[in-house]
Amino acid sequence: MSADNQMPEGRVRDAYQGNWVDHLAPAATRPYLRLSRADRPIGTWLLLLPCWWGLALSVAADPAGGTVYDLWIALGCAIGAFLMRGAGCTWNDITDRHIDAGVARTQSRPLPSGQVTVRGALIWAVVQALVSFGILLTFQSAAIWLGILALLPVAIYPFAKRFTWWPQVFLGIAFNWGALLAWAAHQGSLSLAPLLLYLAGIAWTLFYDTIYAHQDKEDDALMGVKSTARLFGENSAQWLWGFLILSAGLAAAAVMVVLSGAALILGLCGVVGFAAHMIWQMQQLDINNVDRCLSLFRSNRDAGLIFGLFLAAAAWL
Repeated sequence: MSADNQMPEGRVRDAYQGNWVDHLAPAATRPYLRLSRADRPIGTWLLLLPCWWGLALSVAADPAGGTVYDLWIALGCAIGAFLMRGAGCTWNDITDRHIDAGVARTQSRPLPSGQVTVRGALIWAVVQALVSFGILLTFQSAAIWLGILALLPVAIYPFAKRFTWWPQVFLGIAFNWGALLAWAAHQGSLSLAPLLLYLAGIAWTLFYDTIYAHQDKEDDALMGVKSTARLFGENSAQWLWGFLILSAGLAAAAVMVVLSGAALILGLCGVVGFAAHMIWQMQQLDINNVDRCLSLFRSNRDAGLIFGLFLAAAAWL
């Protein structure tokens, strides 16, 4: 274990300062919680928000409105997002442990730094997935099957950077699956609106994860790891504007397909707020400033919440 890949007390370089794992979690659990990115909650938010979008839009589109069960769907999605993000990150770190050891930002993670063994990590991934599956079983059958099917893109994603310049597409497929699942948990089936919402989320992922990938582009080039940040290079801004427009356009289409009246106005206001936040990000963007890229990536929680809150208001009508 080298001194170069160790942070004080096993902390991870890109974790939030003052996070609860480093200060409140029992010492024995910290390496596993760090493996699950519990010290970096932005990923849980980005996995959860499409779930809440799908649920809110499905309730808003339902003439019968919502029920108390929908509150459980919202809570179950939140718990499931935390667990499945943790399981996915654990699997990702198992497959990427040799790559992570050669990247400055990731050398301090539990596997490359030797805090956790591969066997321990595998057991931890299975435990998180099984608990999440128990929650999934409380949903309607269509949502259960969608949840099982979601394991396929989760399993493939860590390998995507090895065979394509577009690994962010695979991340988007996995991270926005909840828009389909939560819609089906309420409605019992899928339709055009959740599919449009799902595609909007994938475009959003291409936006925020390209920004994120600019942090590692130099190390990625040395390691032979592919990403849209490396593919687009200095032309990244033009591509990001395209993803922004595509994401907002598809989100607007999803809203217009199923809502009308005041609910439609609220939904479209949410799209405008969502797009406005991404436009603000573009105004702040410096692809060669690592700290700025990380900060803007994290700010996408707020972009997604803006859209989600307006959809929730539409569902409340």
